Parts: sequence; structure tokens; C-alpha cells
Amino acid sequence: MAGNSCYLQKITEIMIIYNVTTHIEDTIKEEWLHWMKTEHIPQVLATGKFKEAKLTRVLVEEEKGGLTFSVQYRALSKEALNEYYEVFATQLRNEGLKKFADKMLSFRTELEIIDEYTVDFN
Repeated sequence: MAGNSCYLQKITEIMIIYNVTTHIEDTIKEEWLHWMKTEHIPQVLATGKFKEAKLTRVLVEEEKGGLTFSVQYRALSKEALNEYYEVFATQLRNEGLKKFADKMLSFRTELEIIDEYTVDFN
């Protein structure tokens, strides 16, 4: 590519992603997204155990209907994630269950970032 230079930077900081995947019924989409954006995600970040969060929609067509979303919380460390579980997780999970009951189903996954790269085209 004439005239363009590319700088690839390896990020070596070891991080843990706490991924929460949630399937919701179509009927609660707007209410659930509003709650996630204005209440739940800010409350999780306010625990001080995470650096950032990304809310995404899983791009699959669900056979039984509904929508699937994923929130990826970048934990400050494995220890911080464990502290989140011990102190905050139960209460925050129960708030969602109480509000949306049987209209949503979540599962959680921990991911360790092995390598992460960024690219900068100049």
C-alpha cells in the first residue's frame, strides 16, 4: 500500500474478561437494554473491579425467537474478579432475575486474554 505505514503493537498486560451472555424474549428488548445501559452495567463498573465493559448483540438467528446479547467486562485482575463474585455478584444477579424473571436466561464465562494486538495505519 503506497504511502501508508502500519504500526502493530502487542499489548502484553494479562487480563481476564468476565463474559455474560443473556438470551431475552423479544417483548422485553427495549426495557432490558435500557436497564443494562443505565443501571446494571454502571453498577457493575462502580464495584471498582473492572476496567471497562462492552455490550454487544450476538448475531445469530434464534430458532425459538428472542435475542442474545453479551457483555464483556474487563476485570482488573483475577483477584478482582474473585472479589466481585464474593461481594457483589449475587445481589446484582438477583436484581436482574427479580426484574425480568423467566424472560431472560444468562450464562457466564471467564476468558483469559493470551495476546492482544492493535494496529495503527498512518
